[in-house]
Amino acid sequence: MLLRILPCVCLLLGACDRGIEVAPAPQAILADSPRSNTELAIYRDDQQSVTDRIADLIGRMTTEEKVAQITAVWADKHRMEDADYAFDPGKAAAVIPHGIGHLTRPSELSGSGEPGRSGDQEIAYVNAIQKWLVDSTRLGIPALVHEESLHGLAARDATSWGQPISVAATFNRDLTRRLYATAARQAASRGAHVVLTPVVDVARDPRWGRVEETLGEDPYLAAQIGLQAVLGFQGDDDTWNEGEVFATLKHMAGHGEPEGGNNIGPAHISERTLREVFLYPFRYIVTNGKVRNIMASYNEVNGIPSHANGWMLNDVLRGEWGYRGAVVSDYFAVKELHSRHAVAATLKEAAVRAITSGVDIELPDREAFPFLVEAVNQGELSEEVLNTAVGRILQQKFDRGLFENPFIEPGTALSNTPADDALVREAGTEAMILLKNDSVLPLADGLTIAVVGPNADKVLLGGYSDQPQHFITLRQGLEAYTAANGGSVVYSEGTRLTEPGSWYKDTVIAVRAEDDRARIQQALEDVADADVIILAVGGNELTSREAWAEGHLGDRPSLDLMGTQNELIDALAELGKPMIGLVFGGRPLNISNLIDKSDAVFQCFYLGQETGHSVVDVLFGRVNPSGKLPISIPRSAGHIPAYYNYKPTARRGYLFENVNALYPFGYGLSYTDFEIGIPQLAADQIQVDGTTTVSVKITNTGDRPGKEVVQLYIRDEYSTVTRPVKELKGFEKIYLAPGETKTVTFELGPEQLEYLNQNMEYAVEPGTFQIMIGNSSRTEDLRQVTLTVMGQAK
Repeated sequence: MLLRILPCVCLLLGACDRGIEVAPAPQAILADSPRSNTELAIYRDDQQSVTDRIADLIGRMTTEEKVAQITAVWADKHRMEDADYAFDPGKAAAVIPHGIGHLTRPSELSGSGEPGRSGDQEIAYVNAIQKWLVDSTRLGIPALVHEESLHGLAARDATSWGQPISVAATFNRDLTRRLYATAARQAASRGAHVVLTPVVDVARDPRWGRVEETLGEDPYLAAQIGLQAVLGFQGDDDTWNEGEVFATLKHMAGHGEPEGGNNIGPAHISERTLREVFLYPFRYIVTNGKVRNIMASYNEVNGIPSHANGWMLNDVLRGEWGYRGAVVSDYFAVKELHSRHAVAATLKEAAVRAITSGVDIELPDREAFPFLVEAVNQGELSEEVLNTAVGRILQQKFDRGLFENPFIEPGTALSNTPADDALVREAGTEAMILLKNDSVLPLADGLTIAVVGPNADKVLLGGYSDQPQHFITLRQGLEAYTAANGGSVVYSEGTRLTEPGSWYKDTVIAVRAEDDRARIQQALEDVADADVIILAVGGNELTSREAWAEGHLGDRPSLDLMGTQNELIDALAELGKPMIGLVFGGRPLNISNLIDKSDAVFQCFYLGQETGHSVVDVLFGRVNPSGKLPISIPRSAGHIPAYYNYKPTARRGYLFENVNALYPFGYGLSYTDFEIGIPQLAADQIQVDGTTTVSVKITNTGDRPGKEVVQLYIRDEYSTVTRPVKELKGFEKIYLAPGETKTVTFELGPEQLEYLNQNMEYAVEPGTFQIMIGNSSRTEDLRQVTLTVMGQAK
């Protein structure tokens, strides 16, 4: 049988050998009946190869039907709904007459953070739309359904754990995978096929309000934790299994160091830094994780917006790395080529530029890409480019089995369970980073505990959250613990960060200082008889968030604690009581005053729905703290950048100021002591293409069991291109009982030693390398040996 395969689709799917002639696709079949001439079509036969099915289907499509497959419907969903937000098939033909590629976030009702659909309601809604698409459109193509799942499925009654910055703080690969597999099962059970997660932007400016969404400042850590998130969503292979969804790596690229810390600000980054830092997690995960979607970033890199950057999306991503998945737009970003970046005079020009640069589908709504019909008809866009994008979207629909079964069994939606609670609670404990402990922790039972501060009794989920089944505040966790184990809790608000508001809604209302000072005085009275003060400060969902518009801001020029928090710290310190500081929020802050005046301090970021229980587990020693900083804490905004992997000439010093971070990447204390031995190389000399290992013994010399993160850093001592003073190249989190010793071994070879040389080629250069192992990036926390690399690669 002569295969009806379009040349561009054939090449896309890797099915054609060069030189083989391929028959042209037939003209699309036009008929009144939705099923005309398609019942025996190749694309409907699941015994045919996906390559052949895609080619056959594309060959039958009109230009309008093709463009429909690379667009999505979000706000326009409401034009297909009745007054109760139920799908109305009678209205659908006017909205999506040619079908649709993606259905955007059906978990929502009206959006804007309002309560959404229950799991069963979402199944009914998705099934109704899929039935209409299958039965009432000419070719019967089902839709892909996508949802947000930054830190758990963003849907009503789903499980919500800590923000990604907290997941990164665990340095725990297995835990990460278990978390994101939980979200995958819940999302798939409600009808989703794609999630717009994980974020692997490397965050190098803590003024940026989206730091909480990232995995921190280090490209290796982002790659390792990001890979586990992808594997949790998709599994280990390239096939779809029940309970899995297709992941989306985002945002490519350079998003995490915007000019001035302003969201979507220009990224002024050399190609070397772009490749070695910001593109590294994408390259690593594409190579090792078979991720199915990548989202382009809002920002420009060196003058080229990412949604119009063919070099990045076509030449590098697809050409150099061999990526074969889809590239999806960020929300409204194609339109912004016209309205914000001003590199396209019209929406049609924006659409043409985006699709030719490698963007395959416009999310979340149909704004610019519908103009591609006109562009093709007028010869402004090659139909082969359009067909290639359509093929990438159809690939996922066929791989997911949507043509055979687009429906979800009613009554099977998964919501949060006690097992999920336990997992989130565990993750919260491992994400808490102990920065200081002057022998006040762990706490004893039976104390009168004052819990004070703007974050002491607040729901703290961070961005891209919905409504989890419950949230345990710090106050609630302490009250539950003391009720069962003795002692009592006194609560006082102390100060406020902002007046009540929402991450989703624009308005942020500052608190009047005089009102806060009255609260401080009240707090001093409330805590007079307490044995210990637990002070919960930091930021909230309004003071650090995605600034998606000029009227919805979330970046700050200062890292200082907002409002009168430092006044509260000063006043409570005067009481002379033991004080434990807990810093919540989405990004590092200037906490020097809290460090100076507290007996113990934790960096918590956001810990998830079990926050109160997780904190109690650690404060009372039921769990030994083991979190490590995934991002350095600067001394002030003037100390930015503060990342640890700087170049040798970068940190000469400041007049009358310490140039180093207040607390560096990888730092975090424990209630026990770990002794790290001298690293041992299996061979201290290797060839440039050779490999060896380095091993180190770690002993728990304290009297408590606990986990420690053993970290491997490498420095190329002399190189033809300057290298950072140290770079993370390995880590392992291990559990040790008191007195127990374990050996940790790391591989050393091209993957750990190579870098971009003068010719912008990855290579290992001969010379000496410092191999450093310890429990933080601080030089005093590391022990080192020297590896010599000789000769030339064979």
